[in-house]
Amino acid sequence: MPCRGVRGATTADANTSEAILTATRQLLALMIRQNGIQKEDVASAIFTTTKDLDAEFPALAARQLGWLDVPLLCAYELSVPGALDRCIRVLIHWNTDKPSHEIVHVYIKGAVDLRPDLSKLPPVDWEELERWIQAHLNTEARSIRRPLPAEPPKEFR
Repeated sequence: MPCRGVRGATTADANTSEAILTATRQLLALMIRQNGIQKEDVASAIFTTTKDLDAEFPALAARQLGWLDVPLLCAYELSVPGALDRCIRVLIHWNTDKPSHEIVHVYIKGAVDLRPDLSKLPPVDWEELERWIQAHLNTEARSIRRPLPAEPPKEFR
């Protein structure tokens, strides 16, 4: 079975954990639903953010949607002058017999400007999408961020 890449991008409303996770969950939910992706067929996924998003790992959104056994990686996008701010990109490596020309790549919110040629989704019912996300949410998935110390350790002062 071939492994295909499914691309997507969105923008977060703010640099907060909740804004990053909400935007990423919405993007993943649309990618999953538009393509009929089953988590057991996902080989891996790469998440990138622009450097202005550092409040959370976007891969946590995939864990929250039940991708507990899928290898996930987060990284920063190149910092290019004039690039889209607060952008989250996803590349899913999906084992599927679907031909590449049938794969639906998802670009939403401010990221529509990145690939207008691939941004031809039907209108999204955001309330219905949120209900789907809530029905699939794994509330046990937690961030691996460590709390920041009140002040830096003595060796760094």
